[in-house]
Amino acid sequence: MATFDVALVLLVDPTGAVLMQHRDEHTPVSPNQWGLPGGHVEPGETPEQGARRELLEETGLSAGELRLLWSGPRPYEAGFPHTVTVHAFHGTTTARQEDVVLGEGQAMVFVPRDEVLDRELVATTALVLSMHLGSTVNAPAER
Repeated sequence: MATFDVALVLLVDPTGAVLMQHRDEHTPVSPNQWGLPGGHVEPGETPEQGARRELLEETGLSAGELRLLWSGPRPYEAGFPHTVTVHAFHGTTTARQEDVVLGEGQAMVFVPRDEVLDRELVATTALVLSMHLGSTVNAPAER
């Protein structure tokens, strides 16, 4: 069974909103659900390089500093091969919605922090968002 790596970017704007993708109905995994920008890490790429490339391809945005938030096996989902390692990176941006170019999916939008869990989420995105929100619960809303 083939194994592969996926890199995701949890990109947060100055208000705390998270850049999220509404996947379209044609994607083979988690159609019509909300996820984070990202995709397969190509041969010869590090997970961070893959995350940066996918972010640029899917949003038109470049990332500044990225830090690894989590790396591990993709959460269980019926009918999905369980040989995927996910690398989720966290980054901040000063980009605004009008700077985002939709490169894939139905929509790519900054979702306010208090609304990110109110959507039908890809399993991996739900896990990564809960880690992110848990790590920032006590952080001030503005800096």
